[in-house]
Amino acid sequence: MLSESESIAKLIDFIDINFSEAVQILFNAKGRIIVTGIGKSAIIAQKIVATFNSTGTPSLFLHASEAIHGDLGMVQADDVVICISKSGNSPEIKILIPFLKRFGNKLIAITGNTTSFLAKESHYTLNTFVEAEACILNLAPTNSTTAQLVMGDALAVCLMSLRDFKNEDFAKYHPGGSLGKKLLLRVKDMIGNSLKPMVTPETSIKKVIFEISEKRLGVTAVVENDVVIGIITDGDIRRMLNENDTFIHLTAKDIMTKKPKIIQPSCMVVDAFNILEDFSITQLVVVDEGKYIGVLHLHDILKEGII
Repeated sequence: MLSESESIAKLIDFIDINFSEAVQILFNAKGRIIVTGIGKSAIIAQKIVATFNSTGTPSLFLHASEAIHGDLGMVQADDVVICISKSGNSPEIKILIPFLKRFGNKLIAITGNTTSFLAKESHYTLNTFVEAEACILNLAPTNSTTAQLVMGDALAVCLMSLRDFKNEDFAKYHPGGSLGKKLLLRVKDMIGNSLKPMVTPETSIKKVIFEISEKRLGVTAVVENDVVIGIITDGDIRRMLNENDTFIHLTAKDIMTKKPKIIQPSCMVVDAFNILEDFSITQLVVVDEGKYIGVLHLHDILKEGII
């Protein structure tokens, strides 16, 4: 681990005009970013492509070996190609590069050998030289692939900055994950088909209990003239039973909690969760311009995997 961290730290010494110009070329590209490599470098190329795509830079992975057997057809005239190779002299690379240059594509090399064929033939060279691998035999790609990965991440982060890439943009590309849900999911998205427990102030306790049980949310809103004036939770029912020998004379208004915590349907679900957590409650009444919409339950938020 120390060996790899030292290799990463030394990369800062290799950041020069090539890096800044390469970032500008990628930023201004009219086409996509094609990232290619062979062996372990190809695996790093796939990860860099994934990072680019998730941060707003359209990218494709092209295996160098498959490229010279037909996959070159995916490369278009406006695409920018990033080629990754530790040695820069792999046979497949030597075959591939002349064809890419013939197509007129801008070529960016990520290599640990700045005197290699790849470095000399590329328009820009990003140096990822490492003194040795972490492997005890100094053979298995370890430090070198880590350096390649970090260089790719550096490009992605710079492009994010140039694009003013925000939380909302990130969420757009990650709608299915917990991060995307945190940034995109609103209260209205969760209560559209939910049950809507509701009683009036004069409703009997027996009917209140029935409403809470039937709707299975552990709560019911108390509504008067279309306005929520309180809520009754199953906890309120238990306290009422503990304090009274009979409840035949009681109605909803006698045991309800006034001024319940409410939230607008346009609010983010993550904000709703924070309210629930801050007040140690499990339900929020959803109200839109004074109109009762429904109830958002903590369990529903947890089921979404947001937290």
